Amino acid sequence: MQDYDYVIVGGGSAGCVLANRLSADPAVSVCLLEAGPPDKSPFIRIPIGIIAMMMSKTLNWRYFTEPQRHLNNRRLFWPRGKTLGGSSSSNAMIYTRGHASDYDLWAALGNRGWGYAQVLPLFRRAEHHERGESLYHGVGGPLNVAPLRSPNPLAEVFRNAALEAGYFANDDFNGALQEGVGQYEVTQKNGERWSVARAYLHPALQRPNLTVITGARATRILLEGKRAVGVAYLKDGARTEVGAVREVLLAGGAVNSPQLLLLSGIGPEDELRRHGIPVRHALPGVGRNLQDHLDVLVVFKCVKPVSHGISLGNLPTVLAAGIRYLLFRTGPLTTNAAEAGGFVRSGPDRALPDLQFHFTPAHLDEHARTLRHAAATMLGHGYALHVCDLRPKSRGYIALKSADPCADALIEPNYLSHPDDMEQLVRGVKIARRVLAAKAFDPYRGKEMYPGEAVQSDEQIRDFIRRRAGTIYHPVGTCKMGHDGMAVVDDTLKVHGMQGLRVVDASIMPTLVGGNTNAPTVMIAEKAAAMIVQEREEEQAGLAAAVLLQSGGSAAVAA
Repeated sequence: MQDYDYVIVGGGSAGCVLANRLSADPAVSVCLLEAGPPDKSPFIRIPIGIIAMMMSKTLNWRYFTEPQRHLNNRRLFWPRGKTLGGSSSSNAMIYTRGHASDYDLWAALGNRGWGYAQVLPLFRRAEHHERGESLYHGVGGPLNVAPLRSPNPLAEVFRNAALEAGYFANDDFNGALQEGVGQYEVTQKNGERWSVARAYLHPALQRPNLTVITGARATRILLEGKRAVGVAYLKDGARTEVGAVREVLLAGGAVNSPQLLLLSGIGPEDELRRHGIPVRHALPGVGRNLQDHLDVLVVFKCVKPVSHGISLGNLPTVLAAGIRYLLFRTGPLTTNAAEAGGFVRSGPDRALPDLQFHFTPAHLDEHARTLRHAAATMLGHGYALHVCDLRPKSRGYIALKSADPCADALIEPNYLSHPDDMEQLVRGVKIARRVLAAKAFDPYRGKEMYPGEAVQSDEQIRDFIRRRAGTIYHPVGTCKMGHDGMAVVDDTLKVHGMQGLRVVDASIMPTLVGGNTNAPTVMIAEKAAAMIVQEREEEQAGLAAAVLLQSGGSAAVAA
């Protein structure tokens, strides 16, 4: 069995950051295990390739939830990246951090060092902000953040419509104020997706102290008593083990990290016994506290051939798009799909923005998750406004379907189990309709496809939400950071009651941030890496001091 100082499980956004930052010390050996293949597909680099990534069965885990009782018993599609870069290789590339108060809440819950003032320097360290350095933005970091190169004209129409509806403009959702509407900044560089793998992992691949193993499905954490000492994994059908001299770092995300803990005998005792897994460490919070952003779309047909769609009226533009992209990295192929949006309050009594908009200049259908749905999205013209409840009160869980490590986990988000969440989305649909009814859309507005003109009363809107709402891909919280009885990790991300084991990904969030979750995940990994490096340096300094004391004492005895 090959030994390394650190074994990282999961080559997604968090894992790539850890691999880079830890292997920067040539005296440290690092092994990164990723279940998916390398990130070589051209659909990863081409921003509009997000459609192909949704359909991919090799680069996407393509999870589905349990039937959702409050959503007409539908199983919701959960796309998750399964390649180097994880979901940053297949997401909409939106760079938002959440609200400052989200992090202050984490600190107020007893998590030292996680307040906004403490995490802002980590966001800045990670970032290369093309618009320049400021109090809120960094330059020179690995993660490139840029404005969209070729925004669709409808993105500006949306912004103007939102202003007409009474909201105000904001050109930096990560600055002094989150609230407002405008175009999103994206993790792109020179018109290509700038995944966390490209940002952090690729520059480190030539380091001799970094080993990256793709196609490696982790099956179990190797334990000696209460200490993690390695990871067992499957590759090409063969069972293999790798040792961790210092730490095992789980970075599989809100689904895979708790699943691996459970498979290893770490979690709620009743859950483990139900599947015949020996209890190695009872930890009731593993898999609990699941939170996600539920989202619903208001969709219109567009009477002009300007949206991201294919029709006789825009065939020349479509044919030219590929050439524009090949030659200049501009044009429609650089779209991130959700080009504009913003953060608004659902009422004057709300202290914080509690709804998020994502405006898409296309009539989206079911995440474009199949060829049929992708065709429905791309054929013809339309536009859609997503609205999501930023701070849902519903809580779900991740569990095991079986003790088979290659089986998908059981995903039970319990969407809308708290009645306030439904009423929040009803308000959101009304607000989205009001924005799309503004004069700015008059030259473009066709028939309302969803909810449809017949849907007007609150109960009709509720029925529409039950039929059509879906996730916007932000699951967090299943290995909660904290110090209560349901916390899984402490504020250094070490698993409670264990040694040599941390969780470093979105699963550690005690509460869901008010925004997209990729940038916060990068920040979490930056903070974890900094803590690990500091601990190692303090340990080395302590050893050096001990040697000096010992040598000084020996010299005194000799004298």
